[in-house]
Amino acid sequence: MKKYVCTVCQYVYDPEIGDPENGVVPGTKWEDVPEDWTCPDCGADKSYFTKYEE
Repeated sequence: MKKYVCTVCQYVYDPEIGDPENGVVPGTKWEDVPEDWTCPDCGADKSYFTKYEE
């Protein structure tokens, strides 16, 4: 599964880890992350994320 990075603070969303503290269970694909979810580090919404190139 692809990772996504916040263009504001560089937080990397990893689908294998999810964001359990904010209601996104491990294994959740980016497309399935709720639209109202925000970056846990800076609060940016999903529109500020792009595919992460390792």
